[in-house]
Parts: sequence; structure tokens; C-alpha cells
Amino acid sequence: MDKKKILIVDDDPAILDFLTLFLEDVGYEVATASNGNVIRDFPNGMPDLLLLDLWLSGWSGRDICISLKSQEATRHLPIILISANNETEKIAHEAGADDFLAKPFNLDEVQEKIENFL
Repeated sequence: MDKKKILIVDDDPAILDFLTLFLEDVGYEVATASNGNVIRDFPNGMPDLLLLDLWLSGWSGRDICISLKSQEATRHLPIILISANNETEKIAHEAGADDFLAKPFNLDEVQEKIENFL
């Protein structure tokens, strides 16, 4: 069985490392990026799910989410926004994200939310 591929986009290297180790350990293939530019053309192929930080330099996670959800080719890609912002749930809803995670997050919650979509 092919592993499900998760793309994590966050500008915090510690978050990328932490989530990568955890998600690989529970059986996912993980790709990472520190900015939203990789999302413009998915050079490593379309992931099965996107974990997207809300606050990125250049192109915000909110704007990326709105853009992806407005395109036919990426509309069905599950997107979970992650942020320490206390408005994360509201912003995620307005941007069309499928779900959100508030930082700091619980790894059981991360796994449960991902499994809901995959």
C-alpha cells in the first residue's frame, strides 16, 4: 500500500522537524517547505494533505488556502491551517480550510485530524 503524502509548510524549522519525525513514525510520507512558493506548482507532486502555517513570509497561509480552494485541480486537497493566532479557527473557516490546529498542538490531535481526511 502506498503511503499517504503530507506536505508541511511552516517557516519554523523546529516545527517542520518535529512534525516530520512524528508523521513519518506513524506511517506517512512527508515533504516540507519553509515558504509557500512550493505550492505554486507542487514540484514534488500533489500531496494527499497539506498542513499549512498561517503566518509565512511572502505569501500567507490564508492566501495560499484561498488560492488552492478556488482552483479546480486543488479544490479537493485537504488543508489544515496551523497557527498560534487566537483567531485561527475563524481565519481557517474564512479561507476555506478543511480544519485547523492551534499551536501548541497535541500530537494525538494532529494524527486524529489527519486521519479524518485520509
